[in-house]
Amino acid sequence: MLIVSEETCRQVMTRPAAFDAVEAVFGAMARGDAWNFPVVREAIGHADALYGFKSGFDKAGLVLGVKAGGYWPHNMARGLTNHQSTVFLFDPDTGMLSALVGGNYLTALRTAASSAISINRLARRDARVLGMVGAGHQSQFQLRAAVEQRDFERVVAWNFHPEMLPRLGAVAEELGLPFEAVEREELGAQADVIITITSAHEALLMKDWIKPGTHIACMGTDTKGKQEVDPQLVAAATLFTDEVAQSVSIGETQHAIAAGLISQADITPIGAVINGDHPGRTSDSEITLFDGTGVGLQDLAVASAAAQIAQDKGLAQEVAL
Repeated sequence: MLIVSEETCRQVMTRPAAFDAVEAVFGAMARGDAWNFPVVREAIGHADALYGFKSGFDKAGLVLGVKAGGYWPHNMARGLTNHQSTVFLFDPDTGMLSALVGGNYLTALRTAASSAISINRLARRDARVLGMVGAGHQSQFQLRAAVEQRDFERVVAWNFHPEMLPRLGAVAEELGLPFEAVEREELGAQADVIITITSAHEALLMKDWIKPGTHIACMGTDTKGKQEVDPQLVAAATLFTDEVAQSVSIGETQHAIAAGLISQADITPIGAVINGDHPGRTSDSEITLFDGTGVGLQDLAVASAAAQIAQDKGLAQEVAL
């Protein structure tokens, strides 16, 4: 069995490798060659924590496993990441445990990879202004992955807590992009691509603020009750997601579904675009929206890739069961 630590994951896993792994498994999901199992997510009644399991099987890539972990909101005060997780990989031929892989860094990479895939596949080619709604830990991963997909010329951003924006601005500066803190209405008026990455439970972006041709990647809504954008905006957009069943139950589309503004049939798996079965964007005036709910197969894909690279480089610890 391999043990791949958090530090080793940081050493071996790159954004391009995460992008390729997630894109491949999204394609496999759309073909019916990979599937997620039901998610378990519960409040444990201690430390205000949410804990759960995401699992699945990629028959095409022969990756089987489970990600165990959750959200501990007070960890930042302890100098720890609020999201804590570990990925367990199993040999699909025997069921034996094959690897334990640190999941914290990989979760950030795989989440950013999914929004980057949506930008790559759905944003206008001439997109030049990137809008960021949210400036927490995950936002810098989102920013770095996004700028590799289009020739962005500047970044505009908004956050609940404005004092957090300079950290995101420093990343933009490092990437050679001008950065400006703006109000949400102005962000919608300027941005060609918008990434929302918050823990909001209310609409932060309204339909009337968004200009034609915008691509929106909603990455923060992954639990029943969470919300980042106006349901009317969801209804006005051409909709894509990682997994339709999860999108309508815990993703951004849950509110438009509940209001009767859209149906499940209005949502397309991004894998269908990857596989060439759906054209994706069909006009420069179309608003496209990707609902990135986060699926277990993403975690398994990047963990499997990290374990393989670490083993090849002699950086994985091997132990006997």
